[in-house]
Amino acid sequence: MRITLVTVGKIKEKFFVQAIAEYSKRLSRYCKLEIIEVADEKTPDKASEALELQIKEKEGERILKSIKDDSYVIALAIEGKMRSSEELAARIEKLGIGGESHLTFVIGGSLGLAPAVLNRADEKLSFSPMTFPHQLMRVILLEQIYRSYRIINHEPYHK
Repeated sequence: MRITLVTVGKIKEKFFVQAIAEYSKRLSRYCKLEIIEVADEKTPDKASEALELQIKEKEGERILKSIKDDSYVIALAIEGKMRSSEELAARIEKLGIGGESHLTFVIGGSLGLAPAVLNRADEKLSFSPMTFPHQLMRVILLEQIYRSYRIINHEPYHK
């Protein structure tokens, strides 16, 4: 299976870069992983709602250009469905068995995802009603995808 992460912004912190590299390496035995970073927009302090929407739409255009037409898209969004690790593993396995060979996970920037991106998504996934920095979310998502493959293959790690 091919898994693509489309994310907004670059990772600057060395510890995040190292964690992403570690999980990317671990995942290489289970899937073909690609991480696409699209540029983020600077958000001024006290930006108006209209300006925030413009920023999300600009980032959204970049995200949508990075998504392949044949990909099954899972957008990370607070309003998405929450799943346990076992449920996520079962979902990934079911999609693969059902013929989906390319999954794309989308992580938005600090303002979230544009409506157009949420509309393109085949499903929305939430890790929590809390807000996380998108850099940390990338690490958490990669760890959960790795955990899913360990569960699918009945390998130790999960507990």
